[in-house]
Amino acid sequence: MSPIQWLVVVIILILIEVITLGLTTIWLAGGALVALAASAAGAPLWLQMLLFLAVSGVLVVFTRPVAARYFNQNRIRTNVDELIGKHAIVTEEIDNLQGKGMAQVNGQEWSARSADETVTIEKGIKVIILEVQGVKLICRKA
Repeated sequence: MSPIQWLVVVIILILIEVITLGLTTIWLAGGALVALAASAAGAPLWLQMLLFLAVSGVLVVFTRPVAARYFNQNRIRTNVDELIGKHAIVTEEIDNLQGKGMAQVNGQEWSARSADETVTIEKGIKVIILEVQGVKLICRKA
């Protein structure tokens, strides 16, 4: 491939990264940049491809976890995040088919739904909160 073709690949990968902000294609852009340099130096196509794959792989394996930790360090956990994994008590029967159910956790009452659509959870049963969707606790029997 010519250096111009590799430059186009680098630009496309960087644009995708800018649009998605997912720390996914930036590593491939680094590999393409090395392949661009190899192409400019006259390296054969097989070496360009090998360098692209090797450098991209090394960047993904060794730098992505560090970068992900660095970029996610300012993420603020909310009170809702802390509910996941906690126990709650069903205060109104949970029945997904009828769209009803309430559970109490930390002294607050929440709308609740069963993680399994076919399971009805009776009043007074202890449940584990698996996730929070909007204002609804998604839970299963403890």
